[in-house]
Amino acid sequence: MIGKLKGTLDEVDEDHCIVDVHGVGYVAYCSARTLANLPGPGEAVTLFIETYVREDMIRLYGFQTALEREWFRLLQNNVQGVGAKVALAILSTLSPPDLANAIALRDIAMVSRAPGVGRKVAERIVTELKNKAPAFAGSASGTIGLKQELGEGVAPAPVADAVSALTNLGYSRDIAANAVAAAMKTAGEGADSAKLIRLGLKELAR
Repeated sequence: MIGKLKGTLDEVDEDHCIVDVHGVGYVAYCSARTLANLPGPGEAVTLFIETYVREDMIRLYGFQTALEREWFRLLQNNVQGVGAKVALAILSTLSPPDLANAIALRDIAMVSRAPGVGRKVAERIVTELKNKAPAFAGSASGTIGLKQELGEGVAPAPVADAVSALTNLGYSRDIAANAVAAAMKTAGEGADSAKLIRLGLKELAR
């Protein structure tokens, strides 16, 4: 089984790339996000690989980070109706932290932005992965707990009210939650919604 490729980028196509490792060209199917972040042909490249072996096919899926590969596995192993193609479409649309945030906030509309993901599949993703998302939140790990409370409707009233107020001003729920989380660090426990909104707006203005 191949778990990692380190070599020279030979070619980039619409849905895959070819990595030359000591004269052998490996075809790796990737998300659009990974393909967009690759270096130019002829430059050094490292991809984390998920190897699929079937009776009629051996296929390599390549990822820029180990975290992206973990989400690829999570989506397929835990959510009915999500195969490799749909998992790549999701990871092409949302980064791992963004996906973790969307699941925590139960933002079905955000998840269903990915091509081929309807509302029912998005609902299954949010439901099946809600308890797993925090462990794979990456850079979003600092605020994932608060977002889960918001998604489940159990966040403290001042926090929920502050996020709602910022959302009503046109900010996404994710951005609003990040701003309120930062405001809470400054305001301390027991701050009312008015103070959290004021400090949250200062965060958003930076």
